[in-house]
Amino acid sequence: MSATAGQAADGVRSVADRFGIESGMVVMEMGYDDDVDQDLRDALTDRCGELVDEDTDEVVDSVLLWYRDGDGDLFEMLVDALGPLAGNGVVWLLTPKAGRDGHVEPSEVSETAVTAGLQQTSTVNAGKDWSGARLVLRRGAKAKK
Repeated sequence: MSATAGQAADGVRSVADRFGIESGMVVMEMGYDDDVDQDLRDALTDRCGELVDEDTDEVVDSVLLWYRDGDGDLFEMLVDALGPLAGNGVVWLLTPKAGRDGHVEPSEVSETAVTAGLQQTSTVNAGKDWSGARLVLRRGAKAKK
């Protein structure tokens, strides 16, 4: 039995699969700094082609938002992420894991997401030092600007 694109022969899903990234998707990256998980970025770039920056004029399928405690107002960053996001798009909020510099409490993530009109649907291990929260637009909610 052969593996599908992005899957290992033993059935283990790749990180791009876990993030729902497909070939041809437009993925915007926000909050990039030298501490991001380069392996994660490489895996996603290998799948979609390139990551566009937050100044893009394109409608995007997914947003990778690297956020650390002290990076500024999380609500404002989430609202900014919603601007170019397609109606069925996903925001992946990537935060340092517990015990790492810049860790953000999960309660802050969920409360801020709700305020921004988003709901958290799942979390993933996004690398050695990062966790990812999958955020989608709540049904009937409009982004607060």
